[in-house]
Amino acid sequence: MRPSAEELLAARDRLVPDVIASDLRVLFCGINPGLMSAATGHHFARPGNRFWPALYAAGFTPHILKPAQEQELLSHGVGITNVVARATARADELRPEEFREGGRLLEQKVAALRPRWLAVAGVTAYRVAFDEKGAKVGPQERTIGATRVWVLPNPSGLNAHWPPQALAEEFARLRAAAFADDEE
Repeated sequence: MRPSAEELLAARDRLVPDVIASDLRVLFCGINPGLMSAATGHHFARPGNRFWPALYAAGFTPHILKPAQEQELLSHGVGITNVVARATARADELRPEEFREGGRLLEQKVAALRPRWLAVAGVTAYRVAFDEKGAKVGPQERTIGATRVWVLPNPSGLNAHWPPQALAEEFARLRAAAFADDEE
């Protein structure tokens, strides 16, 4: 059952728990929870978000997971967090200082958890959070300790610049890099 409008509005103050563990292959990082994610307590929960299909198409998961199955990601060596914890209807409701503070907190989290890759899903969010104005989608020069950084397109269904196939191909490039030593 989908949350009502009242439930969605009340969800603004709820946190969506991270799906994390030490030494993951990839720690995916969303921009911030949408209201549907905050209402359900699960990442990328809005119908039409292409995160889960892209993960599957890229080979990260054996089938398309539902947001409520997000804990299964850990068994595949991946997890999820967000740059900013505050839920909003749209990412453009966030202030630049929230992104910068989120970037600082994310660096601390990554330093403690030591994933091989941090994959930030949203180039604009990455640019602001890490003061990397020229960043483009793909692997970055920046590292956080030994963790490499990859910027992915925002998987929102509203991102018309990246059709589903192109989005899945970029996720697959990341997967190839993250699991390269397993396939040699």
